[in-house]
Amino acid sequence: MTSTLNPASEHPAEIPEYPMARAAGCPFDPPPTLRAKQQEGPLAKVRLWDGSTPWLVTRYAEQRALLADPRVSADVTRPGYPSSAPVNDSSKVSFILMDDPEHARLRRMVTAPFAIRRVAALRPAVQKIADDLIDDMLAGPKPVDLVEAFALPVPSLVICELLGVPYADHDFFQDNSKTVIKRDATPEQRSAALGRLAGYLNDLLGEKLTNPGDDMLSGLTERIRTGELSRQEAARMGVLLLIAGHETTANMIALGTLALLEHPDQLALLRDSGDERLVASAVEELLRYLHITHNGRRRVALEDIEIAGRLIRAGDGLILANDIGNRDPEAFPDPDRLDIQRDARRHMAFGFGVHQCLGQSLARLELQIVYSTLYRRIPTLRSAADLDQIPFKHDGSVYGVYELPVTW
Repeated sequence: MTSTLNPASEHPAEIPEYPMARAAGCPFDPPPTLRAKQQEGPLAKVRLWDGSTPWLVTRYAEQRALLADPRVSADVTRPGYPSSAPVNDSSKVSFILMDDPEHARLRRMVTAPFAIRRVAALRPAVQKIADDLIDDMLAGPKPVDLVEAFALPVPSLVICELLGVPYADHDFFQDNSKTVIKRDATPEQRSAALGRLAGYLNDLLGEKLTNPGDDMLSGLTERIRTGELSRQEAARMGVLLLIAGHETTANMIALGTLALLEHPDQLALLRDSGDERLVASAVEELLRYLHITHNGRRRVALEDIEIAGRLIRAGDGLILANDIGNRDPEAFPDPDRLDIQRDARRHMAFGFGVHQCLGQSLARLELQIVYSTLYRRIPTLRSAADLDQIPFKHDGSVYGVYELPVTW
């Protein structure tokens, strides 16, 4: 029987590059070209830097289905994987770019500290970090850069405490993290930055093998001693947790604050309410509305897959553009409106399926504390620059602002 599905070999005449550049307009919205692709249908072909033409998946239902499909691989070394840069020895950043069973084996080793109850126990410590930083802001000059004074230190201090990394070294790991996620960094620059971070974590692991503490890296040394984990694997795991633990949340704090300042009705609703449920709802809606990872979740098909009237062939690359997926009107009515009372819990800011973000409970806790504390303690907080003067991170795979001058 002849299939009526459109195979991957049928390429449209014009195939735009991906990622797609943002045009002038609302800096919180996905690129107009990406929105147009979503309106055309759930799957379209795009061209990458290397000439390959993977499928771009733009709609929520198809993204969710494919992320949960065991016929789809996250292994960056597989032929057809739509990498955003040349693949080399440093490309496999721990377990996030692996498949089960190896992915599950390594992930289990760091799951316990991110369990919901363990994370909930951190609330007083995270609250104190936020309050102390706000105290420093209020005591200092203004305007102040919210990124440097608050958004970046909060998650950096938290992940340093959790991992057992000295916060005094934050300039070193933040500078190298920026290189890793910078879209226009060369493969050599990215590999060198990852190498420096891995060397740094390897040295720390060496210290903790001799003198362990009550932290995650010390916990990994137990796995090294038993032979469950090599020291190189442990160092790579540490790099992943260190980068992911501060970059994404820091950008969400600053970008979320800016979005609220640009939507004063929503900010007033959040600031004036003492309802913890509204705070939690606001966090989920901001995660949906802003979704700061704009490089797409990348996969490759292991088998032929029929979906949405199309035939994805084995070996075809897949890019699941979750920023536009979270703006799918079929999943979230009136998706371009920021509404902190919306039930946005089904968003895919943290992914879906077996590779769903390990640290999502910690990220939620940090954001809930920040969004319930900053605007209450500084109720007259306002931007000290016009929106068009704020430098946005158009050159990175993690979206945000380089600086956010605020005053009160």
